[in-house]
Amino acid sequence: MMELDEKIYRFFENRGRDVTVEYLNLGLGYTAVTTSDGGIGIAYTCFGAKESCSFMNSYYDFEGRPAVELLEKIKSTHPLERTMALALVNALNYEYALSLPEDKENRALFESFGIGEKTRVAMVGYFAPIAGMLGKMGALLEVIDISKKIGHQADFYDRLENWAQVAFITSTSILNSTTEDILRHAGKGVKTVMLGPSTPMIGEVFSHLPVHMLAGTVPLEKEKVLKAIRHGFGTREIQRFSRKSYLALF
Repeated sequence: MMELDEKIYRFFENRGRDVTVEYLNLGLGYTAVTTSDGGIGIAYTCFGAKESCSFMNSYYDFEGRPAVELLEKIKSTHPLERTMALALVNALNYEYALSLPEDKENRALFESFGIGEKTRVAMVGYFAPIAGMLGKMGALLEVIDISKKIGHQADFYDRLENWAQVAFITSTSILNSTTEDILRHAGKGVKTVMLGPSTPMIGEVFSHLPVHMLAGTVPLEKEKVLKAIRHGFGTREIQRFSRKSYLALF
């Protein structure tokens, strides 16, 4: 278990006792959770190859139960349990996330770190729109994405430690428990960003890690977001009904 998991759990433990899980939907692309206090949170649905008709080890209905019961699953080794728990975390943090500044065109993301021509960027998880923008800016890009069979881990870690100036790290790494291992390879002076719709916008839980910015997605039109998730849509469609927000940690 990552230290990050424990810090997330402790940060929301008391709040999780005061609210209940209202709705839980494990969509093919993303998972959504709503809570009794009006919160909504999403996270990438993380699972491997489909080998049977059941993805869960045992039946349990979290809806109508204290949120802390689902929050506990952030410490699980089961990727779908972690997925549900991270979506819950984002729901519990919803009101705060709504107060954060918007970064609709990713300007804060690029300008905060002075990204431009020849800037050396390492990317964990291939974000096609971001990669396209970096290419147009003339930045140099090194990518690893195991699910897409892009890159080689040892080579990438060497580049992250000895070459990169900025690192973009998918928050899906929280779901597969690799965040802290990745960041251990970040070289001195590398500016790191956790990004993607799964990102928990809570600076305190990353205080032990060299993370300089959080860039996430905050749902605005709840029913449309939930419908998009039920229908198996992905990031582009969900962001139509949400906003991209950021939290600078430096």
